Amino acid sequence: MLLSCNSSVKKQDTVQVQNTDDRQYLVKVGDPAPDFEMSFPDGKKVKLSDLRGKVVMLQFTASWCGVCRKEMPHIEKEIWQKHKENPQFVLYGIDREEPAEKIQVLRDATGATYPIGMDPDANIFGLYAEKDAGITRNIIIDRSGKIVMLTRLYEEKEFNEMVSLIDKMLSAES
Repeated sequence: MLLSCNSSVKKQDTVQVQNTDDRQYLVKVGDPAPDFEMSFPDGKKVKLSDLRGKVVMLQFTASWCGVCRKEMPHIEKEIWQKHKENPQFVLYGIDREEPAEKIQVLRDATGATYPIGMDPDANIFGLYAEKDAGITRNIIIDRSGKIVMLTRLYEEKEFNEMVSLIDKMLSAES
């Protein structure tokens, strides 16, 4: 079963999302997710295209972002703790324009235990949104590498729709 947020699938398989045209995204639902390589504070690296076949959640964040700090405990509790053992799911925070030390400050402040990588020049962010656009942002990518949901800021209804979409995608046949 293919889960998406576009009109080519059955209504019961879709999640209604807010119009993202005014959110300064450079990508849209249905687009292939732009590929990138990201480093983590411990020196490990990941390339998005190597995650094909998995449901991927990317969360753009920063220690100075109050909305990020509000959202991250919800991501931790309602998404990461529920799915972190599922080999078909990957969640990465992507810290915008900060050194590794700030990532640890953010993790400590929010209780986030999911992996958070570095985007020191906002080049990864710039693949998905206008470089001067704000955060927090979440991008949900299906197993084929296509974007199925884009969020901006923290809005409880939209967040719950994202949680529901991830749950459905992970319970669907691969």
